[in-house]
Amino acid sequence: MRDKRMKKIEIPKWGNYLRRTWRERFANSLSKEEQDEIWVDDFLWHICSWDKGRCLKKEKAITAFLQQTKPKCTIFYQFNDDAYLLENADTLLINDLPYIQDNMDYNDLYVMDWKGKWTFVMTHEPECGPYFIQID
Repeated sequence: MRDKRMKKIEIPKWGNYLRRTWRERFANSLSKEEQDEIWVDDFLWHICSWDKGRCLKKEKAITAFLQQTKPKCTIFYQFNDDAYLLENADTLLINDLPYIQDNMDYNDLYVMDWKGKWTFVMTHEPECGPYFIQID
């Protein structure tokens, strides 16, 4: 991360909490049964790939993410509890994200606004995502 004002803080073992928070914020329009039908327990981003929520995809998702103000946001993963809090992250770029293409522990990545107003998701499947969801 090139911006010296940006601050990255490791928040170990926050993965479960952040995944639960993400689900409550971005999948709450679906019933438990609807979430089970699309295997949200396996991948939170299935709400996007199964078209069960309003989201932007591909380049539109990237553009929306880059345009967000990011005074505080979190980064976390689907399959591990590593997580980060970023402060003053307005200049955060896609290449700055700790995403590792061929590593299942680090390639289903979620960036979530601290207030839960938006999320940006990168997946392990090249044909799926990235995705961006914004809550009004």
